[in-house]
Amino acid sequence: MKGFIILYFVIWSVKCSDDIPPSFTDFDGPYVVQVTSPVDHAEEPHWDGRKNILYYVDIHAGGVLAYHFYTKKVSKITLNGEASPVVPARNNPNVLLVGLNRSVVVVEWDGKKQLGDQEILSTISQQFPKSRFNDGKADKQGRLWWGTIGPEANGHVTPNEGVLYKFTRENLQNPEVVRAPVTNSNGLAWNKANNKMYYIDTPTLKVVEFDYDDRMGTISKENRTVFDMRDYKGRLTGLPDGMTIDDEDNLYIALYGGGAILKVNPTTKKLLKVIPIPARDVTSAMFGGPNLDILFVTTSRVSLSANERLFYPAAGSLFAVKNLKAKGLPAFTADVADGVTKRLLSGRR
Repeated sequence: MKGFIILYFVIWSVKCSDDIPPSFTDFDGPYVVQVTSPVDHAEEPHWDGRKNILYYVDIHAGGVLAYHFYTKKVSKITLNGEASPVVPARNNPNVLLVGLNRSVVVVEWDGKKQLGDQEILSTISQQFPKSRFNDGKADKQGRLWWGTIGPEANGHVTPNEGVLYKFTRENLQNPEVVRAPVTNSNGLAWNKANNKMYYIDTPTLKVVEFDYDDRMGTISKENRTVFDMRDYKGRLTGLPDGMTIDDEDNLYIALYGGGAILKVNPTTKKLLKVIPIPARDVTSAMFGGPNLDILFVTTSRVSLSANERLFYPAAGSLFAVKNLKAKGLPAFTADVADGVTKRLLSGRR
């Protein structure tokens, strides 16, 4: 563990275009708080209400970080590779499943002390040998829906070398290919009724909706576009990245290169709100806090020039959007690795 990082707080009104903290007298709108120091490429926030921790990753540095809600401190471990996503295990809150390059790795860590044991659970096929895990979540049954991204060079992603996989207890060594090929498998969300799944393949500029069967863990062959960035050409910039959902089934979409979170009603296909974030490259979002009423937002600075970093000094930080007057749905935990988890915690090999 690299110690605890003492945090500082910077507050922005989402109606302000500068970095001057607003006066909160009679102010009743959303506002943004910087809650951590920057890293290079923060991604994949996951709220674990069992421990009141917001996990996230610093992808290219191999970092897995834990923001402790009540102490406001951050602890960190570093793995050997590119780390993303991170999902806590269902049967033990001190075990995480982490995407590490092309493998699903079980990691023993309580979010505070030194990194414990690790074990590779699964490694994906060599069909696209230069791809890596990028974004993913667990569904209600604990299955993992994890997607990959093709090789990245000079800010561009090689097209059609990504896959969306589904991992279950039964198929760990041969996970199901759900969508292929894709280019940059990104945001995922399920609605409150758990009969719709929303998905982003970033360069398509769309959010699509599938019918979802939770018992079988399957999606429909056909999908419907519920949001298309091209409908807002000239008004919105950036690319759709990570995504979450609230308890009224509104989507919150991170805009990489667009400096904002979009609130979208997927039923009406209407853009309801644009929430500015004081970083150009917004990567993902997740509701958290004891009441699930704080929108945690991850950001990146990895693609910023030296001058751009001066303009966005907080880029790479974790932010909290408060007073949104919305609540999220609980994040699901992973239930695919009981045997490995028990072996790690017992010290047996």
